[in-house]
Amino acid sequence: MKLQPLGDVAVVATLGEGIDPATLARVLDFAEALGRAKAKGITDIVPAYASVTVFYDSAQLSDAPGGAYESVCRLMETCAVQSKSLHGALGTKVVEIPVCYGDDYGPDIEIVAEHCRISVEDVVSLHSGADYMVYAIGFTPGFPYLGGLPEALRSPRKDTPRSRVPGGSVGIGDLQTGVYPMASPGGWQIIGRTPMQLFRPHLEPAALLKPGDRVRFKPMSPGDYELWR
Repeated sequence: MKLQPLGDVAVVATLGEGIDPATLARVLDFAEALGRAKAKGITDIVPAYASVTVFYDSAQLSDAPGGAYESVCRLMETCAVQSKSLHGALGTKVVEIPVCYGDDYGPDIEIVAEHCRISVEDVVSLHSGADYMVYAIGFTPGFPYLGGLPEALRSPRKDTPRSRVPGGSVGIGDLQTGVYPMASPGGWQIIGRTPMQLFRPHLEPAALLKPGDRVRFKPMSPGDYELWR
């Protein structure tokens, strides 16, 4: 584990590299151990692909031996040892997300098909036939970064991002796929759209998905999409 400061408000613990289920398991175990510690001065714990960032309030740790940063580092080192005995299970929650592929719902699906040298039907079949893992939530509230995209669908991000991608849009960026929970700028290739809400600010938790969850996409017709809405 490598610890590095993030300004004077956080410490980043790097636990591995890349998109890897074993690394994600270590990340989530470590984040759980940190949360269970309920340590003074800790304001947020943010897991990502291969790291955990711990945010802290220096004012609450002004009396800690060695200062706030050293205090948080000691906490993280202690929790790293404890997390080795957690061995949390990945993928215990499976969420099925309906998607209307192509046409106005997925304006870039033909671009993806041409780039990958396959048919539009193959894009739909491959994308909806894979099992995905949520590796991180970010970019906008509730946006899931999903690993598990078939190599045959690997597609570059757009050279010029769109200024507005509709909420619910399902996109591909390199070897990842994800869902835009709300309208926002975005540079991924949009192949479909879901009527399912992934971010619900009136609920707790507000995000439908969390790191470690599994996702499957299910094709739906335009008629079913409009009925859902």
